[in-house]
Amino acid sequence: MAAPFRRGWFSWKLMAGYNPVMKSLYRNGSCKVRVTATARLHMGFIDLNGGLGRRFGSIGLALESPFTCIEVQAAEQFACDGPMSSRVLEFAQSFAKGVQLPGAAHIRVVAAIPEHAGLGSGTQLGLALAAALARLYDRKLDVSEMAATIGRGRRSGIGIAAFERGGLLVDGGRGDGTSVPPILARLTFPEDWPILLVFDPRAQGVHGSAETRAFDMLPDFPAPLAAHIARLVLMQALPAVVERDLQAFGLAISEIQRRVGDHFAQAQGGGRYISPRVAQAMAWLEAQGVFCLGQTSWGPTGFAVVEDDVAALRLKHGLEARNHGVEVKVTRARNAGSQIEVAP
Repeated sequence: MAAPFRRGWFSWKLMAGYNPVMKSLYRNGSCKVRVTATARLHMGFIDLNGGLGRRFGSIGLALESPFTCIEVQAAEQFACDGPMSSRVLEFAQSFAKGVQLPGAAHIRVVAAIPEHAGLGSGTQLGLALAAALARLYDRKLDVSEMAATIGRGRRSGIGIAAFERGGLLVDGGRGDGTSVPPILARLTFPEDWPILLVFDPRAQGVHGSAETRAFDMLPDFPAPLAAHIARLVLMQALPAVVERDLQAFGLAISEIQRRVGDHFAQAQGGGRYISPRVAQAMAWLEAQGVFCLGQTSWGPTGFAVVEDDVAALRLKHGLEARNHGVEVKVTRARNAGSQIEVAP
């Protein structure tokens, strides 16, 4: 991931397991903890019908960048420097109350995934902060417990699993007794398949109460179509990753994107993409022969998976030259979870 180890920082396993001096500092709050968490693509819902007793279900992918990086150090009261400070403080106070932390912290947001871009910024921000505070105050919590405490994972478990382990992920949606959607499959994704992210800096995806209203207004999702998507995931997308068949994987993901995008169109201004600029860029990519493309979550960010670095740079420069009003970045899959470091 993009945040390297610094002088004076130690990996958590080395520090906590084998260094009694550092362990003492960590337990009494005299150290600094830094957590770096990855963005994720949400590539589509599997079953929006819910007729079998479970609803949603998702397929998604952890990314190397963009990322969120948070540092915390014990303090008498909560304070925060850096972007999204008000949201960070809300997460901090909620988590502290939920697990009864004995103290507070000074928080520094070193880097942050763009908000409301479809990349899971809220989940990664909340989990990074919760993990840092739990480590700072020696609270042994698993990721699902932290997610429940900060109110994440209500519809999808992809962001939580991306934080914990990375890779290509499939979750099983929500049943009546589900706390966090369970992960059913996790595959190592080819890191030599570059991923284009197409941003519209002037647009935002649907979020918050507007997202809840959007789900409420959508029509019923046909059961045969949900069955078709489930088949695409199980019998095409996942085997294609194991066999390193980008064309088969891309055709499956693009078909899922079309079907789910059409269902959400009325909540997105009438199209599969919430941003017309991103829609134009993605149409151009499709015309260039790109098999795997779509919109992550509610967007506005579009994504495309391509075969190699040469193709990625050619397509990036082509989009930029056409001035669709978008920004294009090249990243890769991340097949590992979040990074936790500790320093005295």
